[in-house]
Amino acid sequence: MRDILHGSASRMARALRARKLSSVELIRAHLDRILAVNPKLNAVVQLAEEQALAEARKADQALARGELRGPLHGVPFTLKDAIEAEGLVSTGGTEGRKSFVPSQDATVVRRLRAAGAILLGKTNCPELGWAWESDNLIYGRTNNPYDLSLSPGGSSGGESAMIAAGGSAFGLGSDAGGSVRFPAHATGIASIKPTSGRVPRTGHFPGPGGPLDTLWQIGPLARYVADLELILPIISGPDGQDPAIAPVPLEKARAVDIKKLRVAFFTDNSIDTPQPEVQETVRRAAQCFADAGMVTEEARPPQIEHTFELFRGLFCADGGAGLESLLKMAGTTRFHFLMQRALEIQRQSACSMIEYGALVSRWDAFRSAMLGFMQRYDVLLSPVSSRIEMIHGSTYDRLPSFSYTMTYNLTGWPAAVVRAGTSSRGMPIGIQLASRPWEEHVALAAARVIEESLGGYHRPPL
Repeated sequence: MRDILHGSASRMARALRARKLSSVELIRAHLDRILAVNPKLNAVVQLAEEQALAEARKADQALARGELRGPLHGVPFTLKDAIEAEGLVSTGGTEGRKSFVPSQDATVVRRLRAAGAILLGKTNCPELGWAWESDNLIYGRTNNPYDLSLSPGGSSGGESAMIAAGGSAFGLGSDAGGSVRFPAHATGIASIKPTSGRVPRTGHFPGPGGPLDTLWQIGPLARYVADLELILPIISGPDGQDPAIAPVPLEKARAVDIKKLRVAFFTDNSIDTPQPEVQETVRRAAQCFADAGMVTEEARPPQIEHTFELFRGLFCADGGAGLESLLKMAGTTRFHFLMQRALEIQRQSACSMIEYGALVSRWDAFRSAMLGFMQRYDVLLSPVSSRIEMIHGSTYDRLPSFSYTMTYNLTGWPAAVVRAGTSSRGMPIGIQLASRPWEEHVALAAARVIEESLGGYHRPPL
């Protein structure tokens, strides 16, 4: 059972269908693993033990009758605390919601349940998701399973930590600046931020809407790329509530002819130079693509060096008024120090409507230049972050290091992360693979090449 806990969700689903193990056995094993590692990680903050076991018994009974609910029949998953699940406290990391219990599932949760998946519980995140680490006043901080003195990233760090530690088969997070991608890099798992408009965000707190709506998406995290390929089609498509979601078909990654892909790569965006081991890992991944027969060139998109100033300008334009409104709406009166830092930065960077209009025009020019560059390429390979490790509490001291993920929030493109190396200290190093809008299948196909060539996920020492 220990081996399957660190295996893929796809393998678990096959084993269940073949009756090699029961869903009850699988759920119990995951619950035992959570109980064993969570005291050190503090990743799972709400555990649905009784409900999960009851659903597992029903799943086994259904399978005994020859009824298969869906491709995830009996497979366990966890959920970032910003995504609501019926009957489970959903705080979004802020004190005003510490007792809030939703009356219905978020769209993505409802779709996973319909596919047969079983929710184990909720995982930790920063207040309103506003940090690249996972710490709040309700639950405290989450630790990295490779080194407890380090953060597993954020804002979906509770997910990444528990998935990496073998306590969850897969999970969902949300990403406005790298929040499913940096955690995957920090804990050695895989993730994808889908195209803006691919996955409905109904039932997420904070919810969709507003002038920066296109910057963020919900996406899956898992140990293996094959699981991202399995989960993404299940959660994608319009739900009749999130107005930004488009009915664009999702193509299959397995159908991609790898040898026809054209890859551009860069190791430095001229904003924050990555550590040497990060750059070496990107170059090693580029060589893997070349060895696989792809046209591979070192090339950096024009204007990418403006990513950080654009991203920061857009998020700070209102001087923190939007963030303060969300906190007030939640009933929060006491803020975590990371939220205080975010508000301080925003208050110092407010701009006028004229300045904001000029900023949006620059954003449009940035997106246009990026699209023009990608007419020559199918995949854009880069670092996930300039840094391998993130010390607890240091997010807002190292904001430029996250500019590598911010780029694809600005463009709205899909971007996948997969482990491609290990540092001299034994920490995982991920690489980022972006593709053109609506071409998640291309990014995932490229990620699978790296996973197969460079090893992908390895168990942490925890």
